[in-house]
Amino acid sequence: MKLLAGNSNRALAEAVASHLDLPLTKAQVKRFADNEVWVTIDENVRGEDVFVLQSTSYPTNDNLMELLICIDALRRASAKRITAVMPYFGYARQDRKTGGRTPISAKLVSNLIERAGADRVLTMDLHSGQIQGFFDIPTDNLLSAPLLAADIKENYEKTNELMIVSPDVGGVVRALGVASRLNAELAIVDKRRSGPGKSEVANIIGDVSGRRCILFDDIIDGGGTLCNAAQALVDGGATEVSAYVTHGVLSGAAIDRVNSSILKELVMTDSISASDAPSDKSKLRYVSCDKLLGEAIRRIANEESVSKLFD
Repeated sequence: MKLLAGNSNRALAEAVASHLDLPLTKAQVKRFADNEVWVTIDENVRGEDVFVLQSTSYPTNDNLMELLICIDALRRASAKRITAVMPYFGYARQDRKTGGRTPISAKLVSNLIERAGADRVLTMDLHSGQIQGFFDIPTDNLLSAPLLAADIKENYEKTNELMIVSPDVGGVVRALGVASRLNAELAIVDKRRSGPGKSEVANIIGDVSGRRCILFDDIIDGGGTLCNAAQALVDGGATEVSAYVTHGVLSGAAIDRVNSSILKELVMTDSISASDAPSDKSKLRYVSCDKLLGEAIRRIANEESVSKLFD
């Protein structure tokens, strides 16, 4: 087994390699003067089971091309099996046609990864489960719920006072998975989206009065949805509101928006490199997913069950 890392999240790749007690495969992933991606593998991978760890986060297109070219280089170097390990799957939010003459970009990206030569995919908290069906190769979608639920238990003494809140109707199943692990009640924010990246709270389903609320979602991008939901929960009587999110995209003024919001803290996994964020992280905290990814990689290499990680 070999582990190859792209440039998107080097720190996470090194942490996964440390968990597996495995050195990262020697390789060069660089740019030509015109920003073309150039890859060379500096050690023999013939007949090897190779895992390529690369999140397709900002800059999304550059990191996606790195992944595709790494896969192609490994295929041409006669690697036995190539697994694309994508802690964060970019373009996942474009998983269906939202209007006339619009693409299904998540399907396109899935096709690109397959055609590049990947034999299987390992990712975490896909925006929608049906994206697994976009691939015609085995695809494992890890869940961050056990990892984040464990952090909640560690940092909140009285979990019986907690209420897990889904920031929209589409995330109910995801939030319910955490609520069931904590034996907590569930509330839902009825969100209406007026356009891409714009939303407003229409209603709160559930009694949040006097409760410590935890918003649970898969992605935070601009931060408007979570911040608006947090304010609505406080207006509804919640004593405090925190947020747990798997993927911290944090584009534009998201961090400033979170820091100036009513949120007590924002907790995220490091599926997207934390180094991309500004230095002011007064309300931001990261939980590493290195052990989750490392154990999944080990199980795949040994042909063991991955689903047992969530029992």
